[in-house]
Amino acid sequence: MLKNKLCQLLNTEYPILQGGMAWVATAELAAAVSNAGGLGLIGAGHMPPDALRAEIRKTKSMTNKPFGVNIMLMSPFVKEVMQVVVEERVPVVTTGAGNPAEYIPALKDIGSKIIPVVASVALAKRLERIGVDAIIAEGMESGGHIGEVTTMALVPQVVDAVSVPVIAAGGIGDARGVVAALALGAQGVQIGTRFVASVECIAHPNYKEAILKAKERSTVVTGQSTGHPVRVIANNLTRQFMELEKRGASPEELDRLGAGKLRAAARDGDVKNGSVMVGQIAGMIDDIKPVAEIIQDIVRDIPKVMARISENFESK
Repeated sequence: MLKNKLCQLLNTEYPILQGGMAWVATAELAAAVSNAGGLGLIGAGHMPPDALRAEIRKTKSMTNKPFGVNIMLMSPFVKEVMQVVVEERVPVVTTGAGNPAEYIPALKDIGSKIIPVVASVALAKRLERIGVDAIIAEGMESGGHIGEVTTMALVPQVVDAVSVPVIAAGGIGDARGVVAALALGAQGVQIGTRFVASVECIAHPNYKEAILKAKERSTVVTGQSTGHPVRVIANNLTRQFMELEKRGASPEELDRLGAGKLRAAARDGDVKNGSVMVGQIAGMIDDIKPVAEIIQDIVRDIPKVMARISENFESK
C-alpha cells in the first residue's frame, strides 16, 4: 500500500527518507536505510569535498540501492561538494538553507533528483518554479534548524500550493505519523531522530541515550535572535546560549559559543555541553533498533493504524 509515485521517482520500495543530519547521517546509516527499502541520505553539513567523496564511495560499497546527499547551501564548501555530487553521480540531492537554482542544470544533466527542504509555502512555490522534483515540507517539531510552522499546518498548505510530490518531515517516527502525513496530502515522509536511535547510526552512545531519556518537553529552541533557530535537548549549553540571547549578545558571540558543539555531542558524547539536535519525537522513542526493524515496524503497523481509524467510524 506504500508503493506510490514518490517511490517511482526515487526508485525505492517505500516512500521513507532518512534525514540528512550532519555528523550522524554517514555512510553506515544511509546504506542501512537504502538497503531496508527507504532512501538513505549522507548529511554533508560542512564536510570538505574530499571527505564527502570518501563518504559517497563508502556508501556505494555498502549498498547497490539509490541513496542521496543532503547539502547545506550555507556550507563554505557548497560549490565544491556540489561538484563532487555531480562527479559521483549521486541519484538524489536534498538541500537546505538556501536556493539550489544555480546547481539544478548540472544535477539534471546526470539525472539526479533535486528535493529541497522548506519551512514555508512561499519558498516551496518558488522552488517548484525552478524545476525541483519534490519538496520536503519540514515542521518546527524537527531537530536542528527549524522554521516557525508546525508539520500539521505546513504540509497541507504546501500540498495545496505545488504540484510536485510533497514529503512531510518533523515529528514523524512511527506508523501513526506516516498515516497522518499521508492524510495531509504528503506522498512520503522524512524521518530523522528515530533513525539516530538505530544500531547502524554512528552517533555516540551518550547521544542515543539522551534521545531515550527525552520527554515531550525535553527540547528547546535556541537562536531565535539570530534568525536561525535550532531545536536541541535542553542542557548546560542551551542555558548559556539563552542567557547570552537575553543579554543581547551579537550573532558573532553566539556563533562562537555554538561552534563545534554538534560534533562534541554527536561524536564525542558530551551531551551536557554539546548541541544535541533532536526533534520533539524523541519523547516517543524508547529503544535502539536496527534500521530494517524500524522500517518494517512502520510498514507492518500502517494497516493496524488504518484499521483503528475505520473502527472509530463504524456504526454501533
